[in-house]
Amino acid sequence: MMSMLVSQFVFFVSIAAAAEPDFADGRYPHNEWISLFNGKDLQGWTPKIRYCDLGENFENTFRVEDGLLKVRYEGDGYREFGERFGHLFFRDQFSNYRFRVEYRFLGDQCAGGPGWATRNSGVMVHGQDPATMRKDQDFPVSIEVQLLGGNGKDPRTTSNLCTPGTNVVMKDELKKQHCINSTSPTFHGEQWVTAEIEVRNSEIIRHLIDGEVVLEYNQPQLDVRDEDAQKLAAGDSLLLRGGSISLQSESHPLDFRKVEIMVLDAR
Repeated sequence: MMSMLVSQFVFFVSIAAAAEPDFADGRYPHNEWISLFNGKDLQGWTPKIRYCDLGENFENTFRVEDGLLKVRYEGDGYREFGERFGHLFFRDQFSNYRFRVEYRFLGDQCAGGPGWATRNSGVMVHGQDPATMRKDQDFPVSIEVQLLGGNGKDPRTTSNLCTPGTNVVMKDELKKQHCINSTSPTFHGEQWVTAEIEVRNSEIIRHLIDGEVVLEYNQPQLDVRDEDAQKLAAGDSLLLRGGSISLQSESHPLDFRKVEIMVLDAR
């Protein structure tokens, strides 16, 4: 009887352990910046573009040229954008870290791209595993740090928050709206902008632009109103402790020249 109880205990512990996400924090140096982009190719990164299989880089959307990670919409397949929203996922998932990119928008939007996606991209954190995404899924369940460029005259903040399949808490209030603006300045031109994200498990997430905090919130969690989020919910807790990181393609060309992470000690 005792051996049976021990076996059952081990069985259930094994199931629980298997259900825990495999965060890579312990496999990286802590408290120092590490480049996730080698400047030569997409090693370590996998595209998931809507209507395509995981790993298919439709029309070479994500590419490396001149030491830059570029997002482009060229070739016959992009005569019209066709709502082919894409995401380039890093191979590892993280829980406590700072993530930093230097980005710029340039050129013209792909024909057929939605108006709201002009000079629009993003960094997705606490995201779902791309292997669990539907082939026609437009955005991963995640927390989006929305990157925007101005139109030359009107205010348009960057490093905003959007929440595909998620919610967050701000000032003790559960926020269910899809997007929340930051307090950043507007960047109208093709200049390089440094966006940083501080992620502390399910405790707090901060958005920074050029070193200044422009938005913060806590308790990132699955939104059970969303069908894709429902499939990811396990147990009683909806809180997101970590997840995938990905870079978006939303119909406007942009470049990344730095993509870096600093893994932090858990608090």
